[in-house]
Amino acid sequence: MTSAQIKPTVIEAVTEFSDNFKDFGSSMPCAIGIDEAGRGPVLGPMVYTCAVTLVNNENMLTKIGVDDSKVLTEAKREEIFERMKGILLFQIFGYACRSVSAQMISAAMLGRTKYSLNKLSHDCAIELLKLAVDNNINVVDVYVDTVGPKDPYQAMLHKKFPDMQIIVSEKADAKFPIVSAASVIAKVKRDRALRNWTFPEGIVNVPPGGYGSGYPGDPNTKNFLLNAVDQVFGYPNLVRFSWKTAEVLLQRKAVMCKWYSFAFLGKKYSMKSRFFADRYLSNISKCSDF
Repeated sequence: MTSAQIKPTVIEAVTEFSDNFKDFGSSMPCAIGIDEAGRGPVLGPMVYTCAVTLVNNENMLTKIGVDDSKVLTEAKREEIFERMKGILLFQIFGYACRSVSAQMISAAMLGRTKYSLNKLSHDCAIELLKLAVDNNINVVDVYVDTVGPKDPYQAMLHKKFPDMQIIVSEKADAKFPIVSAASVIAKVKRDRALRNWTFPEGIVNVPPGGYGSGYPGDPNTKNFLLNAVDQVFGYPNLVRFSWKTAEVLLQRKAVMCKWYSFAFLGKKYSMKSRFFADRYLSNISKCSDF
């Protein structure tokens, strides 16, 4: 299976899906599992994935070794993902992913109207279920790894999709094979994005050890964050500058800038700098060049 791109909807994200996602199951009852990868790291995207299979067909996924991605090695996750994409599984398994960039996450969390990571995650799950419906998949069962309290999350999903049987559960990736499959795909997609990252900013100071896994506790990630700070422009787009780890280092290593509102000064001015546009910083677009 290859993948295709579609235009994102509610939040700005890249959506990718398997070739067999559209009309998957030919109207037969299907089960969907939803999970994410990359919620905690300070680097890179968060990837949300829905995996789909025919109802009562989850045993096929178990046979190829799907499990909670956190208990599998990177090599094993890659092997399972390639097997899931193989021709033998083409008629029994499909997927769709939404990848939310680091700068989008930061802009959402730092905007005037706060948009929490939980809300962002919930919206990604909703968009994936809508995508399944729009692609004529007969979704009857849905299993979701919870983000935040499970009961209100499940009630919200039931309200939006009343014809589906929905279970929101802690550790769903370890309980339900279809969620395990989603977990593996999300992790593989995020790892590949991080591993193959190219910096649109051009030359970025990456230490010999690389930038690691992206988790704040990773020594290589820490070293990268220490060395990648630009004193004026801060971090490249790979970094979630809304994370406390990045915020503390910016306060320590970057120069202080003061931005004066032209609205306060009684003047009209709109900054069109690509720097702000690329980082979705429209909430501070009216400012002076001090």
